[in-house]
Amino acid sequence: MQIASKFKYQLFWALLGAIFFIPFLGGVHLFDWDEINFAEIAREMVVLDNYMQIHVNYVSFTEKPPLFFWLQAISMNLFGVGEFAARFPNAIAGVFTLPIIYSIGRKLKNHQFGMIWAMAYFGTVLPHLYFKSGLIDPIFNLFIFLGLYFLILFYWKKEKVKYIKLNKSKAFYLIWAGLFTGVAILTKGPVAYLLISLTVGVYWISKRFKFFISIPQYLVFTLFAIIVSLMWFGIEIAMNGTEFIKEFTIRQYTMFSTHDAGQKGFPGYHFVVLLLGCFPASLFAIQGHLKQDHEHPFLKDFKQWMVYLFWVVLILFTIVQSKIVHYSSMTYFPLTYLAALSISRIIEKKAKFTIHLKWGLIAIASLYALVIFTITYFGNHMDLLKELVANDPFASANMDADVKWTGWEVIPGILILGITIASILLIRKDKSSTRQKGFNILFFGNGLFVFLTLVFFIARVEKYSQNAAVEFVKEKSATEDCYITTLSYKSYVHQFYLAQTEEQKHTDAYVAFRDKRMDEFNDDETTFYAWDNTILKRFMLNADIDKPAYFIIKINKAEKELERYPQLEKIGEKNGYVFLKRRSLTAN
Repeated sequence: MQIASKFKYQLFWALLGAIFFIPFLGGVHLFDWDEINFAEIAREMVVLDNYMQIHVNYVSFTEKPPLFFWLQAISMNLFGVGEFAARFPNAIAGVFTLPIIYSIGRKLKNHQFGMIWAMAYFGTVLPHLYFKSGLIDPIFNLFIFLGLYFLILFYWKKEKVKYIKLNKSKAFYLIWAGLFTGVAILTKGPVAYLLISLTVGVYWISKRFKFFISIPQYLVFTLFAIIVSLMWFGIEIAMNGTEFIKEFTIRQYTMFSTHDAGQKGFPGYHFVVLLLGCFPASLFAIQGHLKQDHEHPFLKDFKQWMVYLFWVVLILFTIVQSKIVHYSSMTYFPLTYLAALSISRIIEKKAKFTIHLKWGLIAIASLYALVIFTITYFGNHMDLLKELVANDPFASANMDADVKWTGWEVIPGILILGITIASILLIRKDKSSTRQKGFNILFFGNGLFVFLTLVFFIARVEKYSQNAAVEFVKEKSATEDCYITTLSYKSYVHQFYLAQTEEQKHTDAYVAFRDKRMDEFNDDETTFYAWDNTILKRFMLNADIDKPAYFIIKINKAEKELERYPQLEKIGEKNGYVFLKRRSLTAN
């Protein structure tokens, strides 16, 4: 009966995930940079029928290992190349993640706790949102978490911890910890092993340097992680030498030590991201950090692990110079666990629903609602918004996009305020079952809020941002064989949506031009991909090109670049983007 009951609730969470995460995946173009970059890698795997090497724009790309791209390529083979296929692997990851969290929570404590933890993960903004994206992190983080979880189970089995059923051998848990970690390394790189090792190191220090896991045992864990990762890294080295490993290592260091990979942010960037982006779980996670009485010592121990994992990730990516929202996404597992601890205690009347929690929920929900109301208002009064950004020609021109607003877009804002107030009124009641209903309304309602916000806003926002550039590239792809690139800004839009073959890029004219300049390439300073991108642009601008070359540029840079390159002519302009053309030699 217990097995049937467990399966029933696992199925519930899987179906809920499918209902919320799969619909509308292809409803909007992929976003620059990462979504398009990753999808282009997978597309080129399919086009080249080469799944062992990673290419972007048909040049070796050394920033990521291949597992996530394999999943995207499989999806593209099933559904065709496009937005739906690129995002589908993460939707399936969400379908698996929720029942896994429920099962772990049930194993650690009971059915109710498993439901609370899965509910908190489902109904928290950023974790929910990322399952509808084409980013690597949801799958990467799941494998890291499972690697650490099985390492914890190994330790508990070794110590013969009471009151938790561990039916497998120590070796089973240790090997699976290594296997999951190895898969995580294949997904995004050795940072997976680093995060687990740093967390283990902090726990070791907290144990006053007692070797709770012996060095040989940790080497076995490491060995299995290496064995899995060598399934690709080893083959890559055997087939192509150490070039990928060398450039991969350089890129990892560059992204860690500079803001080359993204925007530079202030030191508290990820703290703010987690507080606001992980609403409403973030507020309860703060309370979950507080000292608590636990039913069994292993629950106290697991909380320690989660606290250490949370702070290891947060501190590490605060140190990293690049500040990108999803860099701290590994905290979502420990954050929602700590939130679940707090929520379960409030339901059981072992902790208070404090005034700080009440007003924190109201404040952040009101902030979300205010953003929704503001966007809706300006969407219906675009002339006012244009006045506010009049000093920015690009932003002002973005506002010219033909976007239909109805006024109904305020619904998600009204919803989040309504569910927050309704949930607070119920959580404040004395009856445990009523409090439980309040939390159900809060988190399931918040999941619905995220879903509706995407439905109402994501396509409209995309039309103001990159849609004009995407549509230009798609139009040219459908009508002629040509070169397309950007000037004065970085983008992957033209690479994915041009959808060219290797032969269309590596024409005889371009290959001859590039080969003559090979002596300019210095692999100690840059990757071959970056160098090739520069040479291709130079070829399009100055060489005897064999087919038309188009350039996309933002309106605020267009005049300067047209003066700099008189061989270019303006052929169009839309929503802040200017389209330039250099005719082929035969056309000239």
